[in-house]
Amino acid sequence: MSSEPELELEAAKGPVRGRWVDWTSALLWGFPIVVILFIVIPIASVFLSVPGSSVALQLVNNDTLNAIRLSLITSTISLVVIMLLGIPTARVLTRRKVRGIRLIDTVIDIPIVLPPAVAGLALLLAFAPRSPIGAVLLQYGIILPGNIVAVVMAETFVAMPFFLRSARTAFEEIDPKIEMAASLLSPSSFYSFRKIVLPLASRGLVAGAILSWGRAMGEFGATLLFAENLPGITQTMPLAIYLDLAVNIQQASFVSCILIVISFAVIIGVRYVVGSRESFGIRP
Repeated sequence: MSSEPELELEAAKGPVRGRWVDWTSALLWGFPIVVILFIVIPIASVFLSVPGSSVALQLVNNDTLNAIRLSLITSTISLVVIMLLGIPTARVLTRRKVRGIRLIDTVIDIPIVLPPAVAGLALLLAFAPRSPIGAVLLQYGIILPGNIVAVVMAETFVAMPFFLRSARTAFEEIDPKIEMAASLLSPSSFYSFRKIVLPLASRGLVAGAILSWGRAMGEFGATLLFAENLPGITQTMPLAIYLDLAVNIQQASFVSCILIVISFAVIIGVRYVVGSRESFGIRP
């Protein structure tokens, strides 16, 4: 049996320990609060800088409408290109024994960490009229810099890895036994892929498509260097913000609000399709 002094000591330790745990918990909660505020305050500042609705209507000028239209068109076209190239690529890298798969994965992921300015310069040096490829295109009257095609290429370059990661994850999660049974019962491998594999991987593919489209929509650096900033021709919404920033901060804030809403919709869409934190398909 414990003596009275020992009981008194234990009773004294209890409240102290409880208070210490409370202070530790409060301190730990301070970190996510700081992170959330660090994200929310700048975004809220953009919305607060936009004037009232009557004035905001005046901000929807032809240049803004053209930038919105061009962003929607180019990002959608780039998404189509990404899916046409990305689905078979992800399929091959998932189900085929490929030599140097780690090197291939590294190359595919480079645009994710590559600075946008470097990506734009790389595209410019590769496809400018004075480059070997650009010289061949020039013979047919094709000049990519300053062309809407250059916008699509820049957006495809930076957004492709996001779709490939999500697509590979989706294909890897399919049970190989199901695929084997489908290939045996189907008249062709393409038929089984179209009727069995694609539906099973559809959630991951759709999530990757939404994420890639959002990334293409927000592309700035590579587009600026490779496609230039030509209003009505190559000026997307991020480029319009860059141009308006020097002359009309309210106009830049208005276009920024549109992109913020689109970004939020992309996140909600991806999480709704997949329903988990792994929905972005960028896990290792």
